[in-house]
Amino acid sequence: MVSQRAGQKRKVVEVPRPDPEEEEDVLENGDIDDAFEEEGESEDDISEEDDDEDDFDGIASQDEGEELDSDEIPSSDEEAAKPVNGKSGKRATTPPHQLMGSETAVEVATLSPETPVRRLEYGLEKPEINVSYRIAEDANGNPRYIYNEIEPNYDSDDSAPETTNTIGNIPLSYYDEFPHIGYDINGRRIARPAKGEALDSLLDSIDIPEGWTGLTDPSTGKPLQLSSEELEVLKKLTRNEAPGDGYDPYPDMVEYFTGKGMEMTMPLSAAPEPKRRFVPSMHEHKRVMKMVKAIKEGRIKPFRERTEEDREREEQQQEYASYDIWSNEVPRPDHVMNIPAPKLPPPGYEESYHPPPEYLPDKREREEWEKQDEEDRDTAFLPEDHSALRKVPGYAKFVMEKFERCLDLYLAPRVRRSKLNIDPESLLPKLPDPNELRPFPSFCAAIYRGHEGRVRSVAIDPEGRYAASGGDDGTVRVWELLTGRQLWRIRLASDEAVNVVSWRPGHDACILAACCGETVYFILPQGELSNPELESQSREVLDAGFGHAASNPSKTADGKDKTPSAAWSRPPTSQQDRGILLTLTLRSTAKTLVWHRRGDYFSTVCPGTSTHTSTAIAIHTLSKHQTQHPFKKLKGLAQSVSFHPTKPHFFVATRQRIRIYDLQQQKLEKELQPGARWISSLSLHPLGSNLLVSSYDKRLLWHDLDLGSTPYKTLRYHSKAIRAVKFHPTLPLFADSSDDGTVQVFHGKVVGDGLENATVVPLKVLKGHKVRGELGVLDVEWHPREAWCVSAGADGTIRLWM
Repeated sequence: MVSQRAGQKRKVVEVPRPDPEEEEDVLENGDIDDAFEEEGESEDDISEEDDDEDDFDGIASQDEGEELDSDEIPSSDEEAAKPVNGKSGKRATTPPHQLMGSETAVEVATLSPETPVRRLEYGLEKPEINVSYRIAEDANGNPRYIYNEIEPNYDSDDSAPETTNTIGNIPLSYYDEFPHIGYDINGRRIARPAKGEALDSLLDSIDIPEGWTGLTDPSTGKPLQLSSEELEVLKKLTRNEAPGDGYDPYPDMVEYFTGKGMEMTMPLSAAPEPKRRFVPSMHEHKRVMKMVKAIKEGRIKPFRERTEEDREREEQQQEYASYDIWSNEVPRPDHVMNIPAPKLPPPGYEESYHPPPEYLPDKREREEWEKQDEEDRDTAFLPEDHSALRKVPGYAKFVMEKFERCLDLYLAPRVRRSKLNIDPESLLPKLPDPNELRPFPSFCAAIYRGHEGRVRSVAIDPEGRYAASGGDDGTVRVWELLTGRQLWRIRLASDEAVNVVSWRPGHDACILAACCGETVYFILPQGELSNPELESQSREVLDAGFGHAASNPSKTADGKDKTPSAAWSRPPTSQQDRGILLTLTLRSTAKTLVWHRRGDYFSTVCPGTSTHTSTAIAIHTLSKHQTQHPFKKLKGLAQSVSFHPTKPHFFVATRQRIRIYDLQQQKLEKELQPGARWISSLSLHPLGSNLLVSSYDKRLLWHDLDLGSTPYKTLRYHSKAIRAVKFHPTLPLFADSSDDGTVQVFHGKVVGDGLENATVVPLKVLKGHKVRGELGVLDVEWHPREAWCVSAGADGTIRLWM
């Protein structure tokens, strides 16, 4: 660094030294020490400062042998009297113009003896210099420097022309009422020039000078004088011509900064100062060295240490990293079939604030518009007349209209799509032709008449030869199926209706069960219906329970005889002679009787409101004359029950739920939610995998027990309540009966392997029953082998459909 500074020229200025007394005061005070001394300063820093001072001493000693190249003028009294350097030695004589500068240098011969000259000592020779000041004494006797006045000589064109009128940007119209038009630089008024008749007479008396334009200078109010060149330029500008002969309106651009070899063409530049002009600061060097030392010792830490919170935050950011999926998105061209956004129609006369009179509604039209619903109105507003635009009030539906406009833009189609010509019928599922699904019942083959009142129940025997029916007249009738001839009849009660008739399954006995009131009658039809061998077998089945009940009486936990909930008894002799062999008395009226497939068990449902829920459902054993109530407390009002054909499952239907119980394990297996308001009947498929549920709210529900608790299909084909539904025992058919007087037959194909869903196809609507008292067809039953069904109606007839 010393060698580099040695070659530089330095300005040497003599600085006055303070008095010793003042210096002692300063040192004794100690304020300067506190100002320059900082905490943490060590001996190394002091040694570095001493080294720097030695370097500066070396530089000063080398500069003694060089010429003094400075144009500075001493600024104190002592500088004028003292030599520039305190040391004497040989130096080359320096010309005066180098000492004082090129502009102030004068020849020595022209100096007069009276001019005070500062003496410089340069070795043996002491040249005199002409200075721009003189020395005088002030009132205290001290020397005083008096500088000569500077004579400026400006030859540059950058200076602005002198303005005579000093009013600035104030318009001259402000001085129309005054005889003057402004003020000059000395504050004197500038008189208004002559105008009007005086000016015309003056122009007539004198010649028009060259360059006169007839224009007035706005700043002075005097005629504007222009040169011939300026007049020529104005003429060309008014004619849209080039202002000069050699003028090029489209010159080539001069690349001052980017052209080759043109980097230094411009005299001014905004480039930063080069490093070669940088002179480092010793004070900043000391401060930086202290900071470096503090960093090494650890007192200053350039970076904050990572805390546990910072580490956790970084781990969370790495674990839940967020990515901008639209960061690399580029604009895409519009679709070929793009549709621009819909535009609003232009406003009409009715939207004007001052429409024509024919657009204004009268009183009658206004009342009609106000009475209409907002959706039915042709326009959302009525035209109104205002005398001025500022009197137009705010529009109350402004925000709603803008919102609807945004919805229009959002929901409007953006792509023009070709219209698809699709036949609506092709969207429907392809169902097989009903003619391909034959056989199924399609016409009425026989009508059975004889009941007085409604026929509530109908049943076909396991052989398929006879049909039994029960009605409101309290009688049970047996009909020949094909001919419709009545073979046998018995009256069970005169004031009670026969609600249910059902044949016992199996071919070993011919037993008909009928529910009339609170009693269940087990009947052996007489006459042509049975032979002696079948009659004896039927009697043995019914009488077997009496011996078992006598030998095994039911007892309580205390060992006392248990009161039976149902009474099994033999009827009187008169009834036995008519075919009634056994009676079962319940606590309330039975509405449903369902047999198990073996024929030894059956279940009854007594859904009366007075019946306790625990005794509403009962399971009876015919061979033991036993009655059981499997539910201590039943949720809901019981409607119907059914046995599973292959598993020990028991289906219980309440008003809105169907529960499946495992009788062997005594637990709830599954609960179905048909979604019906009131369940009327249910029927289980022979395979046991599907369940049909009818309801009084005109819906027929198909449940696939392997899929879930909700219906697989919902069929709505009836206009009134559905009373009963039955699966065919052997064929893929099922039928339902409704209060609208119709019986609808469906094709229901069920695959046992579970690889295919059930197929439901409507086949035929059977009409023939009449509606009486809002009641239509009350019951339906299938033939065990053929595609025939029997229906019982409220009109007192029974119909065979084949």
